[in-house]
Order: sequence, then structure tokens, then C-alpha cells
Amino acid sequence: MKPPRFADIIETAIRREEEAYAFYRDIAEKVDDPAARETCDWIAAEEQKHRQFLVDYRDGKYGAAPMRMADVVLYKIAEHQKEPEVEKEMKREEVFLVASHRELRSYRFYTELAEQHDDGDLKEMLIRIANEELKHKEKMEYLYANTAFPQTAGG
Repeated sequence: MKPPRFADIIETAIRREEEAYAFYRDIAEKVDDPAARETCDWIAAEEQKHRQFLVDYRDGKYGAAPMRMADVVLYKIAEHQKEPEVEKEMKREEVFLVASHRELRSYRFYTELAEQHDDGDLKEMLIRIANEELKHKEKMEYLYANTAFPQTAGG
């Protein structure tokens, strides 16, 4: 049986993934832009996958190994752009910017949580989840940059 602290951490992480899912579903239901809705639906599904991973991990189905580490491009857009309010009439790029901020907060949460633990399975799992959130941030910032600043015929 895992120590209670471990169980509390996993339960907190599961709740955060459930909150992230609800957050993105809420945006998808509020905005009019079909592409923004589709993107929010996609990232909500990603958050469900994270939740399921954590539930399976909690239930002893596997360790941290199934989540792969990947290199991420650090655009740092969310760090330098103000987060817009969620509104029905949001522009597509604003939806992507809101999502970038949300993913940055999730990344920081898991990174800070991992730093509080000694090396081991729990720390490794938290670092891997943080990396997954950072990959989501990268995708949202990529979409933001390409929507807010589209390529023109002149270069």
C-alpha cells in the first residue's frame, strides 16, 4: 500500500486534470468559432487521458514509464502576453492564449510538486506529467502565433 502522502498527491493531480477538462469544455461551449471549439475539445480529451493515466497509476497498473519525455519548443508567449477573459465572442487566437496560460499554470504546479520530492517513481511521474503540460502549452502557443500572426504572401 502506498503512503497516504502519495495518495493525496495523486488525488490532487486527478482533480486538477478533471478541472482542466471542465475548463476546456466550458470554453468550447462558450465560443462561437468552430476551430477554437474543436481545439478546446481536443485538449479536453488530452486532459481526460492524463486523468486516466493518473487513475491507472494510483491503482497500480503501471509506473511512470508509459509517459515519454519529449523535447519542447519554449515559445514563452504566455509568459509575455496578458491572459484574456473567456467570452463568447472571443477571437480564435484569444482562446489559444487562454489555453497557453492554463497549461503554463499546470506545468508549474507539477514541476513545483516534483521539486518537493526525493528522486523516485513519484518525482519521475510528476516530472513526466509536467512535460505533458508543457507540450500542450507549446501546441497552444504555436496555434496562437500562427493565428494571430498569419504568414503573408510577402514573407
